[in-house]
Amino acid sequence: MATDPHDQRVRLAAFAWLERQSEIHPEVLPREILVHGFEFDGQRVSLISQQGIFKPQILSEIPLSISTTIKGPYKDTFTPDGQLHYSYRGTDASHRDNVGLRLAMQRRVPLIYFHAIAPGKYCAAWPVFVVGDDPAALRIRVEVDDHRMLAVLASQGATSEQDRARRSYATRELRVRLHQQQFRVRVLAAYRAQCSLCRLRHEELLDAAHIIADSEERGEPVVSNGLALCKLHHAAFDRHFLAIRPDYKVEVAARILKEKDGPMLLHGLQAMNGRVIQLPSSRAQHPDRDRLEERLRAFRAAG
Repeated sequence: MATDPHDQRVRLAAFAWLERQSEIHPEVLPREILVHGFEFDGQRVSLISQQGIFKPQILSEIPLSISTTIKGPYKDTFTPDGQLHYSYRGTDASHRDNVGLRLAMQRRVPLIYFHAIAPGKYCAAWPVFVVGDDPAALRIRVEVDDHRMLAVLASQGATSEQDRARRSYATRELRVRLHQQQFRVRVLAAYRAQCSLCRLRHEELLDAAHIIADSEERGEPVVSNGLALCKLHHAAFDRHFLAIRPDYKVEVAARILKEKDGPMLLHGLQAMNGRVIQLPSSRAQHPDRDRLEERLRAFRAAG
């Protein structure tokens, strides 16, 4: 962690603020709140700017965050061994932003990583450490750490082989989370942020459901393998209470249609039987009929 007490206090305050914001916005963080930031000793501290490598005025040398853009000029990539390659600013290795990243590596100072998954929407990871520098390739190597380790990292930094293994795992987990969130954003956008069955529009209560699970061979994270479903209908879909036929009509399991329970069962599930789902405007984004057929077979086999 930073040896400068002021620098350390600012970073820990930023991390604590992000923790609170992630409870309010558990999926993605809106850009506007990151730009607005938080107050520290009477000063407003932003966490992000137009520049990918960002150092607020309250810090003297080392950036607070690094971020990506949807259509930016830089290509940041994850490696199989659990590292993130992040591009320099420009082509001058001596630019102050690039020098700041090298200082972060030398002093083992943690940063925040913001990954844009849609315009104005970011997934955040912290703390992240610069663990390598490659001036010839104009990039650094970054690893994510577990934010629950902040108390330990604040006192001793990240140095041991055990730290290395933990960070490698955390970086791979971040890659999975980013793919999931990108899938969610694309699917909800295609379905105009509403449940394809009941038309519920509260995004906090919506999921991007896979038709074929992402763990299976045909479970690619593409919109045509997804459905926008509310929490209730996602759970019902996953547990074979209902299915979507290739003609885009809902089929409710016979055992559910026979049950007598209450208004939620009647209106939330049984009334869905035979209903045509709401489809994306683009035909290319409609649920893939072959995948729906495969899922339907599994649904009927489950009884």
